[in-house]
Amino acid sequence: MIKKEELQLTSEWDKTFKKSEKVNHSKVTFVNRYGITLAADMYCPKDAQGKLPAIAVSGPFGAVKEQCSGLYAQNMAERGFITIAFDPSFTGESGGTPRYMASPDINTEDFMAAVDFLSLHEQVDPDRIGIIGICGWGGMAINTAALDTRIKATVASTMYDMTRVNANGYFDSEDSEEARYEKKKAMCAQRLEDLKNNNYSLAGGVVETITEDMPFFVKDYHAYYKTERGYHPRSLNSNGGWNIIGCESFMNQPILKYSHEIRSAVLLIHGEKAHSCYFSKDAYANMIKDSNYADNKELMIIPEAVHTDLYDGGDKDYIPFDKLESFFREYLK
Repeated sequence: MIKKEELQLTSEWDKTFKKSEKVNHSKVTFVNRYGITLAADMYCPKDAQGKLPAIAVSGPFGAVKEQCSGLYAQNMAERGFITIAFDPSFTGESGGTPRYMASPDINTEDFMAAVDFLSLHEQVDPDRIGIIGICGWGGMAINTAALDTRIKATVASTMYDMTRVNANGYFDSEDSEEARYEKKKAMCAQRLEDLKNNNYSLAGGVVETITEDMPFFVKDYHAYYKTERGYHPRSLNSNGGWNIIGCESFMNQPILKYSHEIRSAVLLIHGEKAHSCYFSKDAYANMIKDSNYADNKELMIIPEAVHTDLYDGGDKDYIPFDKLESFFREYLK
């Protein structure tokens, strides 16, 4: 018997974006194959009739559905899609213990469980389902598309490959056996400390205070997660962050290995001036190299945009929602 956990879900509107009058909003839950109950916000076009195409959205890595993913989901629902924005396992309003852990396997399964839920929903056409992953969940979305043949179209926005950045460091600056050994050694030591203390130590979220000498991407994250622009009390990045050992398994489990075998459509979107742009450029190159299915793959670079501009649009509405709509309409038909 597959049982859902009874989750404590908020009833008030507590998003970082305004509520749309064009869609109906509700809370839903579903279970992944590990028995973890996930919480999601569901957005349906008002006066919707018949079975509609649907999209599952998640990300960024360390965010919650009340932030970027909810914004994407609500906007796409305004354009005629049934959408859900969900909290990954161990985070936000979703279940799973211990809290603030991450897993390439479980988090990919979270997306597949979202596809399960949509496939069985009475208002959804199960043959027209897509997914959107933002930041670290962009990489998860690509990994899911390589595994789940039900997905007809995938968007990865301002994508991070979390396995690459954990194993190699930013800009591959720690891409050596010695550097990886030292990181693994430190996490193994932390495991014992956590057990001795009977508590998982947090790594810390986005920095509280910025200084002039900090890299731009640190300032960029602070401008979103630590201000009224994007702060949310359940967001890991806005607060204490993941457990120190929370991402340990990302060190040796590359998630984009079979991306060149994805047969369905994939659109990667990235800001021209984003520190993370190399992730999407390299992922796209690997996706089409030696692939028999390159014709429905696309990389879209947004001029002038930085990483978090594709979280909420920044100051110039950088998120290309018209492009997302046309992409999904083409491939979810």
